[in-house]
Amino acid sequence: MRYAYAVEIEVEPEGITITCPDVPEMITCGDTEAEALARATDALVSALSFYTDDGRPLPVPTATGMHIVSVPALAAAKFALNDAMVAAKLSNVELARRIGIDEKSVRRLRDPLHRSHIGQVETALAALGKRVLIDIAAAA
Repeated sequence: MRYAYAVEIEVEPEGITITCPDVPEMITCGDTEAEALARATDALVSALSFYTDDGRPLPVPTATGMHIVSVPALAAAKFALNDAMVAAKLSNVELARRIGIDEKSVRRLRDPLHRSHIGQVETALAALGKRVLIDIAAAA
């Protein structure tokens, strides 16, 4: 899955507000459009972390638009791990057993706000029959 979501930009008297139709928890703002868009990535990762905290699948991007916000590569891998675990109905304890680490470490691997090594997330994904592919695109 590609963790890139269309956002809506609203010009208000006090500045710019950005929201995401697919992730209603995501909202950020700035004095300028550039400033608000620069903050949008962090806001999106934070909003999506609510889903991983609750063990829910992440919303599938459905909206299209002129402005697309994507999450960083490590966060995308962590979100993919969360979605794979939810789909497989696999607990943190069971994944930890499969890859030979403790449950606390699995919780950290699923937490997009925690720094992890991408290799550890790849190992966890591999245990679920998944692999990470990187797509590089021109910056907008």
